Amino acid sequence: MSCILIVEDDEDIAELERDYLEANGLEAEIASDGPTGLSKALSGSFDAMILDVMLPGMNGFDVCRKVREKSVLPMLLVTARTEDIDQIRGLGLGADGYVVKPFSPSVLVARVKALLATAARRGADTEAAETSSPIEADGVTIDPDSHEVNARGKDVELTNREYELLLFLMKHRGTVFSRDALYERVWGEEALGDGATVTVHIQRLREKIEPDPSNPKIIQTVRGAGYIIRR
Repeated sequence: MSCILIVEDDEDIAELERDYLEANGLEAEIASDGPTGLSKALSGSFDAMILDVMLPGMNGFDVCRKVREKSVLPMLLVTARTEDIDQIRGLGLGADGYVVKPFSPSVLVARVKALLATAARRGADTEAAETSSPIEADGVTIDPDSHEVNARGKDVELTNREYELLLFLMKHRGTVFSRDALYERVWGEEALGDGATVTVHIQRLREKIEPDPSNPKIIQTVRGAGYIIRR
């Protein structure tokens, strides 16, 4: 049974999240501050983490950053802030998604299950990729075996989700995918995706692999349709 770490200082919200997770066949444990949440997240005892942004001791952004430096633990940010900059910041630090308070507990559970499913697929893909050859497009090479990415002779560091998004587009060169389609195929969430999440990840990928991110030639936008890496 998967075990979820809830890092939330509001006791009522934390217990509500735990109750819904347990009612849906998941185990859950609560940490009420940033430092405790960070310690537990790095313990290797959990399969995913629900992380509130506003925490005592250490805010959720810092926890996210420190966890991502050492772990691929799937993370879902929970924030009361609606500003895009906060959501962009969290995704840029390596969070896999976010929900905004107030939220439906059933939606939260669905998001968590999607994270777990994506992590399981990632493990299966890693095993299947052992015999895969590197993929190259427009000076960018991605090696599914080693998970290494190289752009014009320089190694590129990507978050897990950035890597998965790039790998998906590289594997399907020549095909246009809408934001919703990318969310469903890469994040594994149907009808729950926020298009901004895909947009932010595309933007960050371009900043890392494009010679001129303001005039992208590798990940191209097809107006009214979506994104494509051409053959």
